[in-house]
Amino acid sequence: MGPADVEAVWRIESARIVSALTRFTGDFGLAEDAAQEAVAEALVSWPLDPPANPAGWLKATARRRAIDAIRRRTALQDRYALLAAGPEPDDEVDPDRIDDDVLALMFTSCHPVLSPEARVALTLRVVGGLTSEEIARAFLVPVPTVQARITRGKKTIAAAGVPFELPPPAERRERLGGVLSVLYVIFTEGSTATSGDRLLRPDVAYEAIRLARTLAALLPDEPEVHGLLALCELTAARFPARTGADGTPILLEDQDRRSWDFSAIHRGLAELAKASARGLGPYGLQAAIAATHATAASVEATDWDRIVVLYEALGRVAPSPVVELNRAVAVAMASGPAEGLAIVDELVATDRLPGSHLVPTVRGELLTRLGRLPEARAELELAARLCANQRERSVLLRKVAALD
Repeated sequence: MGPADVEAVWRIESARIVSALTRFTGDFGLAEDAAQEAVAEALVSWPLDPPANPAGWLKATARRRAIDAIRRRTALQDRYALLAAGPEPDDEVDPDRIDDDVLALMFTSCHPVLSPEARVALTLRVVGGLTSEEIARAFLVPVPTVQARITRGKKTIAAAGVPFELPPPAERRERLGGVLSVLYVIFTEGSTATSGDRLLRPDVAYEAIRLARTLAALLPDEPEVHGLLALCELTAARFPARTGADGTPILLEDQDRRSWDFSAIHRGLAELAKASARGLGPYGLQAAIAATHATAASVEATDWDRIVVLYEALGRVAPSPVVELNRAVAVAMASGPAEGLAIVDELVATDRLPGSHLVPTVRGELLTRLGRLPEARAELELAARLCANQRERSVLLRKVAALD
């Protein structure tokens, strides 16, 4: 068994291992460190002596590392005695609590005491099983930065005395929003990278989908969990058509819709139906917009009036300048570029998206459609200067060249 086998087992089992160790030890940081030590040992020993039960081997080794660490902490001898006398890791230890443990791990890694950056890093590390190097590549930050965020996050959790448990029911829905927002940030970065030379980072997006599926299985009665999963599935369904073989972005109107992932569309529509049963929240409304795109035969055949209505509803429950900008695009498609431009100009007048390349991008498109080409050129050139993603910038520069 090689490194790829270790990685595969770790990705599947990491959340269960870390959550079980956290419950046993009461120490989130110690549990994650012990689990990582077990992985490091597996990389050395498995090629020479492959275990019959890889998951059980990782669990047992991580537990031994945790006990060794506690033994070294003389102030925790009583807890060590309790651990040492506990059941063996290969036994079925309180199996009914496994799902609750994984859920508690999600809520712990997304705790409000942490910075948003630390929540993302910890979730990908301890729930998703990604390495610091993988997280750094995903978000284009140095590895030491990721390691520092993880270390500070664990120390913050310990210093704040955050208990490893599910929030009380009265707090759970409020805290659930924080968990969903972390998964949304991870997926969004994967679906359109904020910087770098790749438009898509599918591995990051699919990790967010995997975590969202886990969350949906653990909280089947929460409509917004299904709404987020639906949004991710429906958006990811278009990944195969969004870039050419060389990574060049392909605009929606030019995409070969036959290459969309129809299995993902069906999964997304099924999740959207679950979300709709109790009324759509912000993620559900975004999923409904994505579903309208995903089920349309072409850009022209898209029900743009429905999308406008959905964006208006989204603007009421989760107002933001990005929602308003997207509404402007939908209004332009449904009623003409002049009406869409009026909405964008209001955003410019109120300076609600300063420094973003999105506003001049949309404004340049609408001005082009209106035949105001010198103004369109200026807007698209500004958008290209502001855009940090090299692939998106190349598309903007091609649009500028097409105005010649």
